[in-house]
Amino acid sequence: MEWLDALILGLVQGLAEYLPISSSGHLEIFREILGIDIPNDNILQFDIMVHAATVLSTVVILWPMFRKLCVSFFTFRRDADFWYVCKILLSCIPVGIVGVFFKEYVESFFGDGLKVVGICLLITAALLAFAHFSDRLASGRMAKASAGHPISWLDAFIIGCAQAVAVLPGLSRSGTTIATGILLGDKRSEVAQFSFLMVIIPIIGEALLDLKDILSAPAVETAAATELTWNVLLIGFVTAFVVGCAACKWMLNLVKKGKLVWFSIYCVVIAILCLLWQ
Repeated sequence: MEWLDALILGLVQGLAEYLPISSSGHLEIFREILGIDIPNDNILQFDIMVHAATVLSTVVILWPMFRKLCVSFFTFRRDADFWYVCKILLSCIPVGIVGVFFKEYVESFFGDGLKVVGICLLITAALLAFAHFSDRLASGRMAKASAGHPISWLDAFIIGCAQAVAVLPGLSRSGTTIATGILLGDKRSEVAQFSFLMVIIPIIGEALLDLKDILSAPAVETAAATELTWNVLLIGFVTAFVVGCAACKWMLNLVKKGKLVWFSIYCVVIAILCLLWQ
């Protein structure tokens, strides 16, 4: 992988992590277009690095709320912010189970052509469209950002299950979790923030597991992996972080305005192209 490849993939990750179009799916698409052919282990290492960059951009953009939640949780204030963090932790349980018990199975879908990506993008499109029209049908008009109810404990768990399913390439994590929250009747402004915050713990956990695998690998194997990836990881990380900051702000506004249906159309077009390419 060359530095230009890392720059392009970092740009793709920064945009697609927050927009409901699947960052993992678009990384697969652009690897196919750029002709990048590297082992799956190194693909996943790069993906985790750029995902970590977008997690950092989430923390930066949502810093006032993130700081308030951390202070409340770690000082055991037992206020609304404390329980909000507990709901985030509850939402992480399903994806944690998938990560621990089905990691190898999920990884088998990566780096294996665009058929799975195309099918999952169609599912993402259908989910976004269904959430949009169900919301309009329920309200009789475009719902306001203030409409809906706060995220309940059950809602948090269901949204967490949606996140666990969305580990497949092409199935948008942000699109799936936000659409699920909208279908449950949650406030749009709150479900978008919840969706962006709930991914922090799984990404950090995945990064730590990957780091453990690298450190536990034989010295020769680790050196080869480092030579292949670390010379481009910084470029991918910085690009994904900068673009992610802009995309995070943009997406928060789009969710409030109920503009997700346009991404459904985009996902259908890209899905068809993926299936034709395959």
